[in-house]
Order: sequence, then structure tokens, then C-alpha cells
Amino acid sequence: MALFNFGKKKDEEKKAPACCCGSAAKAEESPKTCCGAPVDGICCVKVLGAGCKSCHEQYENVKAAVKAMGLNIEVEYITDMEKVMGYGVMSMPAIVVNEQVVSMGKVLKASDVEKLLRKLGC
Repeated sequence: MALFNFGKKKDEEKKAPACCCGSAAKAEESPKTCCGAPVDGICCVKVLGAGCKSCHEQYENVKAAVKAMGLNIEVEYITDMEKVMGYGVMSMPAIVVNEQVVSMGKVLKASDVEKLLRKLGC
């Protein structure tokens, strides 16, 4: 990971974070779309963190909530700081649902994650 990008062109395009389906996410997509396609419910959930204890705890809580809700999706745990910064997250842990940051800076309990996911349309 480079802190300073000396020698890079200023007009070089910044890459969007990759989606769980493998394509690049688009910033203008709404929570009801993923990769440009309409989504009925939730297609992907990611936990962004630094690999610390609280970030790992958030990951476990999200996995527990997804399992308790009976969702057939895999929760991804991203610790690569370049990818985390691609989401514009400055405070961790963070939760990303359908490529939209929905929580950051605090560890949510599994029950709170369930409430959040239900609110988002699951």
C-alpha cells in the first residue's frame, strides 16, 4: 500500500470497489441495485476493518445475523486498507450492504445488524 502516489497522473481514474459478483460497483447505484441490476433484497454484505479485535467481532456479529435470518449469502471480511478507503470509510468497523456503506465506526450486536438488514429490505 502506497501512502503517496508520486509519479501518478492526476487525471488517472480511481477504481471503484469490486462487488461480490466480481464487477466494479458504481457509486450512483441505489441500495436496491447491485452492479446495475435491480435487487430484491440483499445480494452481498461486507465488513470492512483493520483486522483488530472489534472489527473481527463485527464480522462475527454480521455472520450470526445473516445466519439467524436464514439468508443464503456469504459475508465478506475486507482488511485491505486500499479497498476499505475505496468505500470512503474513515472509521472502522464498517458494514457494506449491496455496495452501500450502512454503518461505520461502531460494533453492532447481531440483533442490531438483523434490524438494520430488515430495514434495508430483507
